[in-house]
Amino acid sequence: MDRRAFLIGTAGLMLAGCSPRQRMVSVGTKNFTEQLILGELVAQTIEQHIHTPVERRFYLAGTYICQQAILSGRIDVYVEYTGTALAAILKQGAPSSKEVFDIVRDEYQRRFQLTVLPSLGFNNSFALAMRGDDARAKGITRLSQLATFAPQMRLGVGYEFLERADGFKGLAQTYALKFAAPPSVMDLGLLYRALEARQVDIVAGSNTDGLIAALGLVVLEDDRNYFPPYDAVPIVRTQSLREIQGLQSALMQLTGTITTEDMRRMNYAVDGNKQDAADVVRNFLASRQKKAAWNSGLPLS
Repeated sequence: MDRRAFLIGTAGLMLAGCSPRQRMVSVGTKNFTEQLILGELVAQTIEQHIHTPVERRFYLAGTYICQQAILSGRIDVYVEYTGTALAAILKQGAPSSKEVFDIVRDEYQRRFQLTVLPSLGFNNSFALAMRGDDARAKGITRLSQLATFAPQMRLGVGYEFLERADGFKGLAQTYALKFAAPPSVMDLGLLYRALEARQVDIVAGSNTDGLIAALGLVVLEDDRNYFPPYDAVPIVRTQSLREIQGLQSALMQLTGTITTEDMRRMNYAVDGNKQDAADVVRNFLASRQKKAAWNSGLPLS
């Protein structure tokens, strides 16, 4: 080998050895089971598709903490709900439920330089749930029927529900609700325990909570359409999408892949069956891959 060829080869090895590595992606979540599952879903999808190390910053309290974390760059991505983003962060109402996603997408980019990606596939609306025997005894199926019974009932809510624009105050006004006492405020994970223990008579939970079916609860229909849609959408720092090659395409793999029933099953697997959230997500993704391979006619591994 002549001297010039040797130097060229050595330089090539040095450049290859010094090639920049993808920086770590930080995924955040709020502090309840569904968010933990969605955080794992995002993290594992990123790890599978772009082979980038992922830092899991889970249990960041509520909406406001996650918003501040992503604005400050402490996290790159987390899953938000469009109705929450509209009411709690943008402080807006929507003239039409069909416009909620468009408003959130456009305003998050304009105000915060955050990219809102398409829905994961399910709508996690607030759900006012009662014990099944109580709902049947009272003949209640809709929120508009609740006002007659509310003065004898105790309501349990999560911390944010009292303050949010789409929370308790507007709900009480829309349906003329006056309960026996001010709402009992507790961690979201304790709501259904309190309902089962008859410490409260009705709770403001979420439509995808796995314990709704497991405990035989009845969700009252929001027949005056008080709540906007709460489609689950990844929120990502636009700067992170520029910096991390393949991040957006990896996250887009999740678009429209989770049904309400899927989310309820995964929530119950963690809440009801005490399975590890990472394992539940790993099984869900493996099941999806097998289904995709079957549909495409490819051999299953």
